[in-house]
Amino acid sequence: MNYKRALIITPHPDDEILGAGGYIKKLSESGCEVNVLTVSGHLPPLYSEEAFAITVKEASKAHALVGVAHSQYLKIPATTIGDVPINELNGKVVDAVNTFKPSLVLCPYPDRHIDHRLVFDAAMVATRPVGAGAKIRLLAAYETLSETHWNAPHIEPNFTPNWVVEITDHIDKKINALKCYESQVVDFPGARSIQAVEALAKFRGTQVGFAYGEGMQVIRMVS
Repeated sequence: MNYKRALIITPHPDDEILGAGGYIKKLSESGCEVNVLTVSGHLPPLYSEEAFAITVKEASKAHALVGVAHSQYLKIPATTIGDVPINELNGKVVDAVNTFKPSLVLCPYPDRHIDHRLVFDAAMVATRPVGAGAKIRLLAAYETLSETHWNAPHIEPNFTPNWVVEITDHIDKKINALKCYESQVVDFPGARSIQAVEALAKFRGTQVGFAYGEGMQVIRMVS
């Protein structure tokens, strides 16, 4: 299915590349306008203003590599999303949906990171099939290495992809985009290492018969 506009909702800079960098590149090459909404960031009190500026600069380079058309930052300090009134947080994400009018939306899986869970909840409200949300043909959640796989098995929901996007021709762009996040990438065997990201993409691909893939969990699909 061809999509004219896509909205990638990401809790922090780099989550969008970790979870869907290859697919973003694939979408942009197909003529889809890809927009990224980054809800939270490396801001005080846990981080300095300089740290935030660094990650935004890194994001700009990464987004250029994969063909993102527009990047928006809500500038909510990391791990303090829960301090924002729910109606205010939901309203900001709703505004993005109303502005971009996407036919495809990707959001984070509700994993161990509290920011990921809160952004997922806000995304579910913003993408309800009413108003601009009624034009969304596909809503899916992506996985984020270092968080999604740390949920407690069978106690919390576990990420079980029911859709794998082939990114064999786009794995190099995904890796190069991830390398732009120099402040976030760690050495192997860290979960956010280049080797770990490549290994996951290889595993997801071989699960369904091709070289590299990105796993998604479909929430709603209209065809």
